[in-house]
Amino acid sequence: MSKDDDIREILNEAAEEIVQAQSNARSWLSWMVYLLARLEEQATLAGHADRETYLEMLSALRDAIRNRTRTGGWN
Repeated sequence: MSKDDDIREILNEAAEEIVQAQSNARSWLSWMVYLLARLEEQATLAGHADRETYLEMLSALRDAIRNRTRTGGWN
């Protein structure tokens, strides 16, 4: 299995755990924010370039969410 496959498996398991613990989708926001905060923390520790890349990722995430809202798909 590739590293990407390993990460997908970890995230799939985490998503299942979150849904089992809190079935209300609205409560998942806090977990997404928590994950984003931890990723930002790691990017900041890694250095300025990684922080800039993190901020670019946030912008791309905003665009992906906007597109999901408009089209109903994750493209």
